[in-house]
Amino acid sequence: MKKSDFAFDLPKELIAQDPLKDRSSSRLLVLDRRSGAVSHHVFREIGDFLRPGDCLVLNNTKVIPARLLGEREGTGAHVEVLLLKRRDKDVWETLVKPGKKCRPGTKLEFGGGVLKAEVVETVEEGNRLVRFEYEGIFEEVLDRLGEMPLPPYITHKLSDRNRYQTVYAKYEGSAAAPTAGLHFTEELLGQIRSRGVQTAFVTLHVGLGTFRPVKEDDILEHHMHSEAYQISQQAADLINRTKASGGRVICVGTTSCRTVESAADERGMVRPGSADTEIFIYPGYEFKVLDGLITNFHLPESTLVMLVSALAGREQVLGAYAEAVRERYRFFSFGDAMLVV
Repeated sequence: MKKSDFAFDLPKELIAQDPLKDRSSSRLLVLDRRSGAVSHHVFREIGDFLRPGDCLVLNNTKVIPARLLGEREGTGAHVEVLLLKRRDKDVWETLVKPGKKCRPGTKLEFGGGVLKAEVVETVEEGNRLVRFEYEGIFEEVLDRLGEMPLPPYITHKLSDRNRYQTVYAKYEGSAAAPTAGLHFTEELLGQIRSRGVQTAFVTLHVGLGTFRPVKEDDILEHHMHSEAYQISQQAADLINRTKASGGRVICVGTTSCRTVESAADERGMVRPGSADTEIFIYPGYEFKVLDGLITNFHLPESTLVMLVSALAGREQVLGAYAEAVRERYRFFSFGDAMLVV
């Protein structure tokens, strides 16, 4: 299976640069994966496609302001550090630009020295382990100095950082938002629950590995990066009861999908606990838990398009994407949504 099998043409002007004022006013393309039929709606109508007894699975990770702009100590040269994963109390795995100028031993400072750091090691993919020095509480310093780590295709500055956060975000640790959840409001979630639909919360801290481009032409040679997830006993029980009673498990976003599929045994029973996952879902994968997916429109040739194609079929998904382009849907993180059932 080739990377080029998942290519499609996307006009640059369809890449959404700003979030809509009303989260739930995004457009919604619904794809029936059995018939291939496509229909067009508004996201606040999502409840019309859910049934009593269904369960929505949502990722309640919280994005941290992980982008730090500073300088190399002594030279004043500009440096950018993106926090990826906490390795120890004050040691983080990071992406540093420019990497060639930040070898082990290089000292950095941010906010005029309020936050200092030293590059201690180069690890996989050229990432750097960085040890931070500061006074007080790291999270408070980061909240003051850091910026939200928006994807590179978003060039506009975000005026309200909460718009790159779901309304149910709870546990800090992500370097990117689980963007399918950005369309929900508290009011909409309440309406959905009033229809007899349950909600289960899982946590997967989104790293940049999910969004790294597939470089190998043969997709089977692509290596997914590890991400940490956690599922409570309550969430696992709710998902398992839904399956046992004939309800559908509808995952909100590819991260929720990857979490439940990683945590399921061969019988499709979701096990509670914490672990890391490197699961790569592409056509041919047999889903053990998921019955439907709410997701945004993804980059051409990305692992995320491959995951959606595993659920609904490559030709049907690319056909739906072509329809979305014709209908001028908004793409990527701040864009419109798609429901596959």
